[in-house]
Amino acid sequence: MAQERLILITSTGVFNPPRTELLSLEVELDNELAGMFKLRLATRLQPNGSWTYVDDERFQAWKPLIIRAGFNTTEELISGYITHIKPDFQRDPAHCTVEIWGMDRSVLMDREEKLLAWRQKTDSAIAAEIFRSHNFIPDVALTPVKHDETVSTIIQRETDMQFLKRLALRNGYECYVDGNIGCFKPPRLEGNPQPLLAVHCDASETNVNYFSLQLNALTPTNVAMMQVDRLNKKTRETAVDSSLQPVLGRRAASEILPPHVRPPGQVYVSGNPTTGLAEMDILCQELYHQAAWFLNAEGEIDGNHYAHVLKPHQTVTIKGIGEAYKGVYYVTHVTHVFRASGYTQLFRAKRNALMPTGAEDFTRFTPKPNPYLFDPVPYASEPRETKPNPY
Repeated sequence: MAQERLILITSTGVFNPPRTELLSLEVELDNELAGMFKLRLATRLQPNGSWTYVDDERFQAWKPLIIRAGFNTTEELISGYITHIKPDFQRDPAHCTVEIWGMDRSVLMDREEKLLAWRQKTDSAIAAEIFRSHNFIPDVALTPVKHDETVSTIIQRETDMQFLKRLALRNGYECYVDGNIGCFKPPRLEGNPQPLLAVHCDASETNVNYFSLQLNALTPTNVAMMQVDRLNKKTRETAVDSSLQPVLGRRAASEILPPHVRPPGQVYVSGNPTTGLAEMDILCQELYHQAAWFLNAEGEIDGNHYAHVLKPHQTVTIKGIGEAYKGVYYVTHVTHVFRASGYTQLFRAKRNALMPTGAEDFTRFTPKPNPYLFDPVPYASEPRETKPNPY
């Protein structure tokens, strides 16, 4: 079984706490929310009356913290700032703790509400400009619609991050930060999946502690929209009844409906003004894509057995869950949990198809040991042995 490596980097460099003081660490990564972390440490009363970590300059509000994890090599889980500090002083000083919470660097984009007019720009150009203004490197996919100010002007009435997420939603994009990169682009459904998750296989291969799945047969739903052009007063109509995004299995969502329940469901978009037919088409298409995700899964990974850091915004192959359900899923959420009992990863994923395509790789992933691996940061066990306080 592999031993994870955990590296914490503060404003003064690598933080390597004693074995008895690092109680737990959780890093939550989600495709819709800002990344968050929660670090729980044992705090000790010092002879001068101060408390370790509570009075430590490195762990004060708005101090930076970078968390890296991995096995043979490490990769960045989150780079952010401390936003909440919660000391807990028990009567017995040996049981006093402090929780240090924080968010990724997008927290700096979500503090100031603005009222701005964005004229003659595409949504992607707006995203790139906002990311640069916050010193992020833009990773932005082009959007086709340029908003002509003779027809409409894009108005921002929220924080930069809220605004970008609103623009991303109507284009079917994801908006998030990854280290110093600002991402505004479609979900990455193609390319090589992350290493295999095995649910009910032989003991040496199974790396998932539990797994659950829910199929929603009420999707997909066709999407239509009708509006009156404000300039020529003509009626504009559009409708979407098929997907343009990659399908992760052999039977797409539209193919699960039997003949006796056809036609599929239908919804009409209302109360959402657009600037023209092109924008109507994009909006309806992306609403259809959202409805096409009819399989939702969640589970817990034995991180030390998996020997890999699972990430959202990527796909992963899952087997051992039945022929109809095994295959490639899109990961939407991962919470990395480091405790004395071991390393676990709580994940959520979704899929827009049934049955494998035949192109999946269901072979076991076996990481190679690194003989140059230095000792990882250990974690304290709870409850800890209590010792009398000499002070």
